[in-house]
Amino acid sequence: MSNQSVQTVSTTNDKFKVVLAVVALIAGVVGFFVLTGKPTLVRAAALVVGLLISAGIAYTSAAGRDFLNFAKEAVRETKKVVWPTRKEATQITLIVFAFVVVMAIFLWGTDKILEFVLYDLILGWKK
Repeated sequence: MSNQSVQTVSTTNDKFKVVLAVVALIAGVVGFFVLTGKPTLVRAAALVVGLLISAGIAYTSAAGRDFLNFAKEAVRETKKVVWPTRKEATQITLIVFAFVVVMAIFLWGTDKILEFVLYDLILGWKK
C-alpha cells in the first residue's frame, strides 16, 4: 500500500475556470443545434470554436493542466504497447468465437437438462 496521501487543492479561481470551460463547451454544442438552418460549415465552426474556447479556458486551470499531462502520459504509454500482428489477432478472435460457441452449446444443453428434470420428472408437467 502507498503511504502517500492524495491532496486535492483547488482554488475558487480554478473552480470558476472549470465551470466557465463547461459553459463554453455547452454553448458550442447548443450553437451547433441552434444554427440548424445555416450551412453545415457554419454549424461545425460554432461547435469547434466552443470546443477550442473551452479547452483554452480549461488549460489555464490546474485541473486542466493535470488532465493534459495525464493525456500526454496515456499517449506515451500507448506507444509502448506491443500490438499483435494481423495473424495473431485473427487467431485470437477465432479462439474467442469458438469458445463462445462451445459455451452457448453447453449452456443450452444444461438448460434443456434442467428443464427436463424440473418439468417432466419433478413436477410431472408434460409438454
